[in-house]
Amino acid sequence: MKASQFLISTLKDAPADAEVASHKLMMRAGMIKKLGAGIYTYMPMGLRVIRKVEAIVREEMNRAGSVELSMPVIQPAELWQETGRFTTNGPELLRIKDRHDRDYVVQPTSEEVITDIARQEIKSYKQLPKNLYQIQTKFRDERRPRFGLMRGREFTMKDAYSFDRDLDAAKKSYDTMSGAYRKIFDRFGLRYRAVAADSGAIGGDLSEEFQVIADTGEDAIVYCPDSSYAANMEKAEALAPAGPRGAATQAMTKVATPGKSTCEDVAELLGVPLQTTVKSLVLATDAKDDKGNVVKTQVWLLLLRGDHDMNEVKVGKVPGLEDFRFATLPEIEDHFGCKPGYLGPIGLQKPVKLVVDREVAVMADWVCGANAEDVHTTGVNWGRDLPEPTLVADLRNVKAGDLSPDGKGVLNIERGIEVGHVFVLGTKYSKAMNATFLDVNGKPQFMEMGCYGIGITRLPAAAIEQNHDARGIIWPDALAPFTVVLCPISPDRFPEVKAAADNLYAELLAAGVDVMLDDRCERPGAMFADWELIGVPHRVTIGDRALKEGVVEYQHRRDTEATKVALGEVAALIRAKLAA
Repeated sequence: MKASQFLISTLKDAPADAEVASHKLMMRAGMIKKLGAGIYTYMPMGLRVIRKVEAIVREEMNRAGSVELSMPVIQPAELWQETGRFTTNGPELLRIKDRHDRDYVVQPTSEEVITDIARQEIKSYKQLPKNLYQIQTKFRDERRPRFGLMRGREFTMKDAYSFDRDLDAAKKSYDTMSGAYRKIFDRFGLRYRAVAADSGAIGGDLSEEFQVIADTGEDAIVYCPDSSYAANMEKAEALAPAGPRGAATQAMTKVATPGKSTCEDVAELLGVPLQTTVKSLVLATDAKDDKGNVVKTQVWLLLLRGDHDMNEVKVGKVPGLEDFRFATLPEIEDHFGCKPGYLGPIGLQKPVKLVVDREVAVMADWVCGANAEDVHTTGVNWGRDLPEPTLVADLRNVKAGDLSPDGKGVLNIERGIEVGHVFVLGTKYSKAMNATFLDVNGKPQFMEMGCYGIGITRLPAAAIEQNHDARGIIWPDALAPFTVVLCPISPDRFPEVKAAADNLYAELLAAGVDVMLDDRCERPGAMFADWELIGVPHRVTIGDRALKEGVVEYQHRRDTEATKVALGEVAALIRAKLAA
């Protein structure tokens, strides 16, 4: 491609609403243009990157035995009503009506449609296993679209779905996809981790996220440097403390803590370690009738150590807390007789269900609220001052330095950007939609399903977060919009420069190299600045003075200086670097 034929639309400055590096640089490099909140046009330069992502994903999916199809972006609501997700999914699901007042959704994912296909097409165990995938536009009405393509509303995703006879076979399909994903992300040349994950709203048990490591990532990745253990923060287990609970050494005492409503402030006032304080979190669950009216409310009290944070995913897995919400102020005052900030488990006005974190269950002589404003209680002990806890669970986020669940060291935490996710769904959707097949015994069985997603348009943004500098993007070879750029200096003034550039361009094209010839006759500084911003990894500069010596200048995007190379050898040099 020649630059004069292409649309290059670089900007000197990023828009004011661009916060992270990838958003700023994709806008400045002319790869995306904002059309609306979380909605972007993929400009020619950006689309070339996306197409390269798609090509690698498609190659490895096909190699793994998956078969491509394409499902509609607009889906009838009837399918989503079968699974209940038309009503249970929140406002992120975009619901629309046609001229006949029929309900549709703009797909955020395609479990319902693929299951409908499977129940129509797969009748016998002889047709299993099957794995079908698509690369398709999705839409999720994000509450806060931000960070460009990292958290947009319209995006492109590769989603695949496997169908198997039983759970053992489904796990084999899962392993095949997990292996294919590792090959895909290895080919992209990115630093990533595969981590155990929670399946979330999609459902399923066995689950793994693929996280590109980046300081700006929204996800916390927990890993053990001394082992293979890795999980996201939602999934990472906080082990129960080793050893018995210490003996009580203090009398329970109420102390004045005027204006001190946080564990940090109380610990500072009393001159005690924050780890000796306990925070109270009040939740509620509602029982509803057939019409959705609340008929009964249960209030829950969760106790966590003062320096720990509640993990909402873990809390949601405690029996009875599946659909919890935070309690309202009237509910709190009704049960505790006090406003938040001074709450504790002793001296309640009405009973609550108590859930205690593993760490708190083995604490002695701890500090908590006294259910009176500006008052806390010190020297609290289980068994003596309140009954032994009956419901103990892992409720907290892990912290760096915690013991690894595999017993092989301590945990570290780093940030990551989720670019892929694999699930074993089980029969959640096949049962809801009656997707069965006749097994070898002639009896109908529900299909075991798996789900496998890759964020096609998020991945380039994640790659930029990991690969950029003050001058712009630094693309890995596999993702670059063009792998090589030829920069002739003043070709309009020096015919020999133009001829050398044209000949090298033709030679690289013939060799199958993805090359751009910048024939715009721009000033060298402006031309170099454009390509450094765009991030083309290999640059060859052809100038009149160097040509008289029979050389050109080669420079990788990460190099600080150019290297002189004989004109007749530069094509071979580039081919060798691309093959490495």
